[in-house]
Amino acid sequence: MTTHDVTNQVPPFVGGDFLADDAALLEAVQRWSGPAGFEALAPLGRLAGTELAQEHGRLADTYRPVLHTHDARGNRVDEVEFHPSWHWLMTQAVGAGLTAEPWTRPASSGAHVRRAAGFVLWSRVEAGHGCPVSMTYAAGSALRHDATLGARWLPPLASRSYDVGIRPVAEKTGAISGMGMTEKQGGSDVRANTTRAVPTPGGPLPGETYRLTGHKWFCSAPMSDVFLMLAQAPGGLTCFVVPRALDDGTRNPFALQRLKDKLGNHSNASSEVELEGTWGSRLGDEGRGVRTIIDMVGATRLDCVLGSAATMRDALSRAVHHARHRSAFGARLVDQPLMRNVLADLALEAEAATVLGLRLAHALDEGETDLARLGVALGKFWVCKRSAPMVAEALECLGGNGYVEENGLARLYREAPLNSIWEGSGNVNALDVLRAVNRVPATLEALTKELHQVRGQSAELDVYVDSVVAEANSLDPTSVEAAFGARAAVERLALALQAGLMVQHSPGPAADAFIASRIAGRRGHTFGSLDTDLAGVASTLIDRAG
Repeated sequence: MTTHDVTNQVPPFVGGDFLADDAALLEAVQRWSGPAGFEALAPLGRLAGTELAQEHGRLADTYRPVLHTHDARGNRVDEVEFHPSWHWLMTQAVGAGLTAEPWTRPASSGAHVRRAAGFVLWSRVEAGHGCPVSMTYAAGSALRHDATLGARWLPPLASRSYDVGIRPVAEKTGAISGMGMTEKQGGSDVRANTTRAVPTPGGPLPGETYRLTGHKWFCSAPMSDVFLMLAQAPGGLTCFVVPRALDDGTRNPFALQRLKDKLGNHSNASSEVELEGTWGSRLGDEGRGVRTIIDMVGATRLDCVLGSAATMRDALSRAVHHARHRSAFGARLVDQPLMRNVLADLALEAEAATVLGLRLAHALDEGETDLARLGVALGKFWVCKRSAPMVAEALECLGGNGYVEENGLARLYREAPLNSIWEGSGNVNALDVLRAVNRVPATLEALTKELHQVRGQSAELDVYVDSVVAEANSLDPTSVEAAFGARAAVERLALALQAGLMVQHSPGPAADAFIASRIAGRRGHTFGSLDTDLAGVASTLIDRAG
């Protein structure tokens, strides 16, 4: 029973159009995917902001998946039960073409940009189910290089039908892919894997068949139809395509030991798996496992960038929504000068992340392999690193309300560190940048060409770009000094790329503010430390945030 009037409370964060309200994302779609891209994504943007979608996101996160190792009669089943909201979210994601569809479309069609923007939009509803969506997308990049396995798996992985249940792929209208790369003793050092793969000709699968014995320490989405796994074949580390159901309907040995109790990402089941004589088809040559999955790793890392951009954007939108409807000390929060500084600074971070992520997707559409190779590693390092502190600052904009579960920011805060860890942590990606620059000089050449698109438009940026490119050219990945300073060098490259893209594609005041606050220097290190001469830009930045 309420005995007082309730005033000055913020209305629920529902009813927005996540595409139309996100100026940076909308402009990227129109620029690189055209009217067809907008028309394809508009319904998803409207659905994402509805109370229905937001409630399904909440329920999927609240009611975690449950592992069932055995049935009532003691038979091994190794299944995971998900809340119905998980399946609703997956149905919408698959139905919107967010899985492997772009790999079946012509080059320069804008398919990767459409899919990337859709992934950003729908990840804002709930991030956990984005994991199998992302793995299915990425699997297509590897499978397309094998005629036999590609013909078998790529069409169902690119299907817009979400078909639940472990059955032979020939009986399904669509399929989902998972991955099993890391093991207890190695983690990201997959060359330390001990799972064995024994050639076994004539197996119940197409192609060159093997039987795998060992374990996988972090296997997410274990109810997927097929998995790409690394194991040690006689010729060395090799990639395999491992289905959960064999063609005769029997289950491939795939023993789920337990589900991880994670900080966030609660809707998504992440499991430990034991393999014992598990059938797999070889993908690529023996001993070339890392090379076989390199495109796939690039695709999942791109989704880490996009997922972090989505998390940052959602945190910003919730902070702006709160500030527009909440008053304190005689004025709406959004009109208070210091709050405007914070919101404008957060808006710069979110826009730079969005523009970078979509530009990298455009590189895939256009076959800009060298730019994508280096740009994705830069984005994976920097954008994912920026997510956690940015979400923390956005949460603080809501005060104590931000720390309460029902307002959405707490879930985003638990989610924020994840993309910086999965698919290679910060150190792994920083060192990957050093290797790419050293071993494939064309990657730095492609990046330099992109940076020089805005040559002469900002004296400060020109000087900065010259400095970071010269530094990158001098990096030696075998040097202790270079390795020790890798993070700073990679951060500077990433900031240069973001600044250049902002100059190319964002309004002049926004680009100038980014250069002034990220390139030329700033007075403080916290969000909300923009120089006072940028106060006039705050309205532009906040308005672009919705």
